[in-house]
Amino acid sequence: MPRRIRSPFRQRLSKADQKASPYLYIAPFFLLFGVVGLFPLIYTFNVSLYDWDLLQGQGDFVGFGNFVEILNDRMFWNSIFNTLSIFLLSAIPQLTIALVVAYLLDRGLRAPTFWRMSVLLPFVVTPVAVALIFSSIFSDADGLANNLLNLVGIADQEWKRDRFLSHLAIAIMVNFRWTGYNALILLAAMQAVPRDLYESAAIDGAGPVRRFFSITIPTIRPTLIFVIITATIGGLQIFAEPRLFDVSTAGGIGGSDRQFQTTVLFLWELAFFRTNLGEASAVAWLLFLLIVLFGVLNFLIARRIATSDSRSDRKARRIAQRQARAHGGVE
Repeated sequence: MPRRIRSPFRQRLSKADQKASPYLYIAPFFLLFGVVGLFPLIYTFNVSLYDWDLLQGQGDFVGFGNFVEILNDRMFWNSIFNTLSIFLLSAIPQLTIALVVAYLLDRGLRAPTFWRMSVLLPFVVTPVAVALIFSSIFSDADGLANNLLNLVGIADQEWKRDRFLSHLAIAIMVNFRWTGYNALILLAAMQAVPRDLYESAAIDGAGPVRRFFSITIPTIRPTLIFVIITATIGGLQIFAEPRLFDVSTAGGIGGSDRQFQTTVLFLWELAFFRTNLGEASAVAWLLFLLIVLFGVLNFLIARRIATSDSRSDRKARRIAQRQARAHGGVE
């Protein structure tokens, strides 16, 4: 049967379809990102260039004057310090505990569905409820935390007035809510690790700890990097927990002396208390640049670790090949 020859128009249409289809498939994401992500970012930068009042609207063009004002504001640097302090106190224990919980859930516990749902329950609770509960627990007068400390002979602590203690209390709130969520993400990555690797390592005499650091961690590294980056973004944008931790003091702007005022909380104060949207937008952009900086650092560190690991693997293979040749083995 003679082969049917397509017309030149159909050939051009088929080539155009092959070239354009991938872009059409991903177009909805970029359209949505442009509407809810890129446009607000550009518009915020435009607002930061003006003396913009919340009630009166756009004022005079000041260029980068708002950025200069913010960088010279002591309260801004205080908020940066508080944000980084709470972030470090929450992110490091949170990711460490999430790794351990995910590893335990991956070990074949009985009723695995029950345990996986249990670790996710704190994430389901609304941030407002979590903040109110922990605000009561860390109350200076008769909170549960001070009552427990009194049982071991420690005097009452000023959880909401002391800078470090308030950061610690807020970090505990963050860890309570997000540890289980991150544990399930890491668990999904651990379950994709081939079980043959664990069995071979066990036959070679590697214990559970050795298998965890030599097999589990390197294998799930991409997922671990993703969790670290998302935890970094969320940690630098923290708002609800410090906002609701002590609403009775100074209108909930971060303590009587701003001892736990984060950068987003400072931004909120500028916009809705001082009605200065220009400076608030400048803070938003400075925070955006800080998050980008942390993301780039995470990427560079992860790539450096991956490169060093690949070099170590190549070196180990070369040593094994030389030993095989020395003993008359076959490569």
